[in-house]
Amino acid sequence: MLPPRPPPCWRCRIALLLIGVAVIASFVYLGIDYRALGSSESLRLMGKFIAEFFPPDVSPEFLSKVGNGALQTLAVSALGTVLAAIAGAVLALPASGRAGWLPRHVARFVLNFLRSVPELVWAALMVLAAGIGPFAGALALSLHTTGVLGRLFAEALENAPREPEHALTVSGANPVTAFSYASLPIVLPQWVAYALYRWEMNIRMAAVLGFVGGGGLGQLLYFHLSIFQQQQAMTVLIAMFVLVTLVDFASARLRRGLGPAYA
Repeated sequence: MLPPRPPPCWRCRIALLLIGVAVIASFVYLGIDYRALGSSESLRLMGKFIAEFFPPDVSPEFLSKVGNGALQTLAVSALGTVLAAIAGAVLALPASGRAGWLPRHVARFVLNFLRSVPELVWAALMVLAAGIGPFAGALALSLHTTGVLGRLFAEALENAPREPEHALTVSGANPVTAFSYASLPIVLPQWVAYALYRWEMNIRMAAVLGFVGGGGLGQLLYFHLSIFQQQQAMTVLIAMFVLVTLVDFASARLRRGLGPAYA
């Protein structure tokens, strides 16, 4: 016998209706002419534009330049992620409530502010502060990623059992020792998994930050697109794809080594 059908969810239906109305209103407000976009002339121009990207430039001189840009992008993402992991761990301690009510709210405010500003905005500010180059890109990634990792690290600490740390404290251990031997081993694999996952995302973002002066493949791509060298730009795009694929694979293997819960 089939179970009785649940009553209709009117809130869900109203929410879906409002979402549909908002989507339709957005299309009407933007006034995009999709008929012109799909016309034969538009399709011909798009096909001509795409054809200009082929064949990619595979000359040894340019491949060497692209390789240096890929290494720079990799270094920017790695440095930004490492700095963010350190700063996020420091801010996660008060953000998890271990230092009292006021430090908790101050740390959470800082973390919310850091991650609410997009990486591109941080990059534009860091270019003004530190100049054009990979250092500005690394700083921009570290600032935004600190907000993300700090919040994730703090939540991991809040969900970790406090009994082992409390037992060491009662036995006479100081708070630092109790945290290092009780709580830190519990949350550390999860922290590492979060940091590796953010490194994957930062590889992609590091390639984009070059458009605002953050160095690496993004800056190389912006330069060649701005002077209409599409074949060189296609080579840079392929290098971005290969770099992201390799980092995704390596990060997934490392996370799998931490255990199935973090893969």
